Formats: sequence, C-alpha cells, structure tokens
Amino acid sequence: MYRSRIILTILTTGLMVAVAAPNAQAAASTSRSAISVAQVQSMLDQAAANPTARQVLTAYLAGVGETAGILVSLAKAEPGTTPLSCKRTLVIDDRLVQAALAQPTVNNRDAVETSATPLIVREMLKRADCDVRR
Repeated sequence: MYRSRIILTILTTGLMVAVAAPNAQAAASTSRSAISVAQVQSMLDQAAANPTARQVLTAYLAGVGETAGILVSLAKAEPGTTPLSCKRTLVIDDRLVQAALAQPTVNNRDAVETSATPLIVREMLKRADCDVRR
C-alpha cells in the first residue's frame, strides 16, 4: 500500500507537469469537467510517440485502477455495504481501455461528452467477473 502511494504520488506529479507542458495536446473534457472518451483516446493514440502523452495516460490509468481496487476492497470489508465479489483480480491495460472506449453507446459525436472513467471501471469489473449482490 505504501509503495503504491509513492508510485501514485510520482505519477500525479508527472501528470501535473505533463498537463502544463506546452506540447501536450488533448481533446476537451466533458462539460461537467470529467475526463472524456475523446481525451483518453487521444492519449492512447499519442502514447507510443509522445512521452508526455504516455506519462499523462499512465497517471490517469494508475489513478483509475488504484481507486477501483480500493472501492472493491472497501465494499468487501465494510459492514453495511453492498457485498461484492470478484472471481479474478482487477487489471487495467491498454487493450481493456480500448475495449471500454469502443462501447456501442459511444460514437464520435458524444465522445467529448461521455465520461471515460465509468466505462473503464465497468469493463474492469466485467473482466474480473465481479458480482454485486443486492
């Protein structure tokens, strides 16, 4: 846990530097200031050739992945929460993100207004075969 906090701190610091970098180009956030599908797709497209885009993408995905893992752990451990069980470990990688962003509900028109994070987390839970008991 301590190690992941250090890594997240380093990545977050990198994100702040990367966002301030003049050559970092990204699509717009949603009107609600959420990270959009278009932004994440832009970072994915640029990551191979642009170290800044790769750094921003890594920081964003690290934050999404760590937060999803913490929430799943809390849902298992906290009394009064909805029971949640996953048959496999939560993972996040570029293939998972591409699949999440390619949902049929997302098209070019609404990619700027669609928040990427819920789509990615939903895909993570689906691939880990998580079950929420109500």
